[in-house]
Formats: sequence, C-alpha cells, structure tokens
Amino acid sequence: MALPRSLPLIFLLLLATPLLLASVAASARDEDLDYIIDNADDIPANDPEGWLQEGSSSDDEDEGLFDQDHEDEDYGAEIDETHVVLLTAANFSSFLAARRHAMVEFYAPWCGHCRALAPDYAAAAAHLAVQQYDVALAKVDATEDAELAERYGVQGFPTLLFFIDGVHREYSGERTKDAILAWISKKLGPGVQNVTTADEAERVLTGEETAVLAFIHSLSGAHSDELAAASRLEDTVNFYQTTTPDVAKLFHIDPEAERPSVVLLKKEEEKLTVYDGEFRASAIAKFVLANKLPLITTLTQENAPAIFDSPIKKQILLFAVASEASKFLPTFKEAAKPFKGKLLFVFVERDNEEVGEPVANYFGITGQETTVLAYTGNEDAKKFFLSGEMSLDNIKEFAQDFLEDKLTPFYKSDPVPESNDEDVKIVVGKNLDQVVLDESKDVLLEIYAPWCGHCRTLEPTYSKLAKHLHGIDSLVIAKMDGTNNEHPRAKPDGFPTIFFYPAGKKGFEPITFEGDRTVVEMYKFIKKHASIPFKLKRPDSSAARTQSSDSSGSNLKDEL
Repeated sequence: MALPRSLPLIFLLLLATPLLLASVAASARDEDLDYIIDNADDIPANDPEGWLQEGSSSDDEDEGLFDQDHEDEDYGAEIDETHVVLLTAANFSSFLAARRHAMVEFYAPWCGHCRALAPDYAAAAAHLAVQQYDVALAKVDATEDAELAERYGVQGFPTLLFFIDGVHREYSGERTKDAILAWISKKLGPGVQNVTTADEAERVLTGEETAVLAFIHSLSGAHSDELAAASRLEDTVNFYQTTTPDVAKLFHIDPEAERPSVVLLKKEEEKLTVYDGEFRASAIAKFVLANKLPLITTLTQENAPAIFDSPIKKQILLFAVASEASKFLPTFKEAAKPFKGKLLFVFVERDNEEVGEPVANYFGITGQETTVLAYTGNEDAKKFFLSGEMSLDNIKEFAQDFLEDKLTPFYKSDPVPESNDEDVKIVVGKNLDQVVLDESKDVLLEIYAPWCGHCRTLEPTYSKLAKHLHGIDSLVIAKMDGTNNEHPRAKPDGFPTIFFYPAGKKGFEPITFEGDRTVVEMYKFIKKHASIPFKLKRPDSSAARTQSSDSSGSNLKDEL
C-alpha cells in the first residue's frame, strides 16, 4: 500500500513540534528571568518606588501592594493626626512620665489592619483633646523601634496598650472611634462606688458574682483615688468602698481592723480573699487578677471569652470525660494552688459536645483518654503535653517547667526531611523554627494543601521563582503542607497562603502576599520586603544556548 504524499510534511511537522514548544517555553521563561535581572539593580530592598512604572498588570489593584510609600503619603493626607503623638524609643519614657493616662498603638506601616484603624484612632484622639480629657493617644512604628515593641510584648499589629501611671494593659475591644472612647471613658470615670448602708451592702453581696470592697477612713482622698485607679485596671470586677463599720462587717472585715483594708468576695469556693499588700493601684489590681477566678475554672461557652482573653495567658488544661473527672479534679486543684495568679487551671469536660469536642479538636486531642496540656495563649498558641502519670508532683513539676519555658512545644508535623537541597525547601512543624525563623534569612513560605486546586496551579510558578532565586544565599523559598503540619507562627487563612518573614524581624507577624501569583509579582514582593539586599547575575548567553541546544537535541532524539 502506497504511503500518502502528505506524510513527509506531517512527519516533519511532528518532529518540529517539540522544538517549537521548547522555544515558546524558553521564551516565556526568559521573559520572567529578564524582568528579574533587569530590575535587580534598580529596586533596592525596602524601596518600592518606581515599580508601578516598570509595569503592573493593574495599577489600581496593585497600588496598595507595591507602592507603599506613595500610598502612605496619600493616606496620611486624608487623615488629620494632629492629636496623635508620634513616639520613638527616645521620647517614650518621658511621654509616659508626663501623663497619668495614655493609649499607645504599636503599628507597622505595611499592616492593613493598622491603616484601617488610623482614621478612627485619629478621630478618637481629636475628640479627647477637644473635650480636654486627661489622656493622650500616641503611636509607635514597631518596625523602626523593634526593641521597644519587644519590651512590651508586642506580637502582632496593631497592638493597643493603655497606661495608667505607667502600668499598662492591652485594649482588646473593637477598633472603632466609639468603642475606643467608651472604653477610655470607663477607665477615666469614678471607677469605685460607695456603700453606706446595710441594704446597699446586701444588694452587692447578692447581685455580684465577684466584688472588691475597701474599708477606708474617707470616701474621698488619696486612698479612694488609689482604689479608683486600681478599678480602671480591671474590666470584669466592680469595686466598692465604705467608711461604715457595720457595712465592713457584712463583707467579713473586722470593724476594728486597721484601715485601709481590702477584700475580694466570690460566690464560688474561696469566697473570701484578704489583701495584705501595699495600698497601691497596680498592686491591688494584680491581687484581683490573681484571685478573681477560682482555682479551677470549668470551661463553658459563657466563660470561654473570660478565660482565653484573660491577662494571664498561660493555661494548664485538664481534659477528662464527665464520669472520670472526680478521679482527677482533686489532684488538679491541689496542683493549682502554688500557681495562683501565674497560671490559669481549666477543666474541659471532654465528652461535652458544645464545648469539649470543639476545644479538643482545636488542640488536636483525639479519643477519650484523660489529658493534661499547657497552652501559652492565643498570641503564640504553643502547646505542651504532660507525659507520665497524672500525679500531684508530676503536674506541679510540669506547671513549673512551663512557667520557666523549659518544655518543648508540640506541633503536628511530618518527619523532618533527610535532605532538603531542592530550590523550594520543605518545611514541617518540627523544623519551621530552624528554617523559617532563622534571623539571618529572608524567607518566603507557601502553606498549601495537597487537595487544593489553586495550590496545584501555583506549584510550577512557585518552583520557577525558586529556581530563578536559588543562588541567593540570604533568601529561602519554602513550602509547607498545612494539613499535616502546624506552627503558631504560620497560621494560614486558607490555601494557599504565602507569608514573608524578613531577616532580623522574626519576632513580628509575617507579611502576607496578596498580589497576583506570578513570578514577577512575587519577586517584586520579595524585593520590597527583604531585609538583606540581593542581586542577580544574567546567565552566560553561550552557556544558555548550549543548554537550549542540548535540551532540543534530547527532545529530538526522544521523538525519533
């Protein structure tokens, strides 16, 4: 049978197709690489000016991402921050020393939440100034004064601290003008209520779950002012004062006792706690904080916010099914006594569907076995599991080691890879500290899920970026499977999530990449935020041609 006359042409086209495809692919690769190399010397780290002029797919969309200096200038022009004091490490202490009341915002210029807060914060400052309130609002750029932010335990942005006589507490309310003003007004208000009759005392005793009462000589003056200042440092407990011996007696204070005397009353176990410290606002507030909760708090939906938003962040949690709880609670309660005011001891009924199940799932606890774990709080969310028997000594030693940061945190983690030499480094829960939080490296981390379609689409682009940048010693391109690994410093909002961790700033929250997922846009993002400047060299053209020729020859041989 004769072959068709058209076969040679078809055959030649088939042979040529791999070469054409290779040429197109090489061209696409070169365009990304050319852009990166051409702009490597023109875009210094942390200086994004001119990027939009280099060409962005959407100037309006990317302005907030890549023209930060321009955005801040325009944004500031719309907000009157006349009454917001700009603080630095140089003037911070003198500012607080000159004012009894102050609110300070620790912010980062790149933080979207901080930019959203700015108009409300400025408006609140203006209102307070016009009304001549005895309080000032200020802000600190935590990226410029990192040591100052670290001194006050700043973990994320914005962080708002309210100072009374130099003693601070965190503001965790809504970030609106009205909410800030309402909260401050309460702090500046009378703060303490007078109790002068037995009827008033009975109403307090029957109506309050927890209350503080001071037996003093006068309802005004230094002692009253100090008690009022203490009340402003405590959001959840009401403060009362009396000069009447009969009222003091109802609050279990000896009418002949030396004044001032302070007691904390609760309806729960440990109904009465007597304060024996110095009559000073910060000391009284610390006493209330340490004693207002019972030794063991049973977690419920109603008290969950008070537990997890407590100024005492560190917690020891006992998970046990209801039928087994009585075996362990007495030991757990006894272990809690030495740590009053230092740790929160919480009982979680494991088989309670409304509370136990979701909380156990959050901590990764499976099954019904009784478990004790330590938890550092919502800010860094490290957890530690008690091993060995659940004895009094073992729990106390565990709690003490937790306080002294001697425990090793538990992270859900894949095994640490034996080798990690690819362009994209593999991060797991157990090696994230070493790879991502290395202060000497700028790190880009993608958190992905194997089942995620967007993650699979991103993979070749992300790998291409890593290949182009693999020769930069100060830069690490990494990825982590977010379904099998966890770490408190890498919490994804969804998949994929891309975080950037600048060198020398690992104590702060990572910067989230929100641009187009292309090689060029991710490169721009890295150059903008990298702490360590870097340069790329163009590959030798003859070597590139040789490599292209070898690749084409290989493809041709494969086809033949």
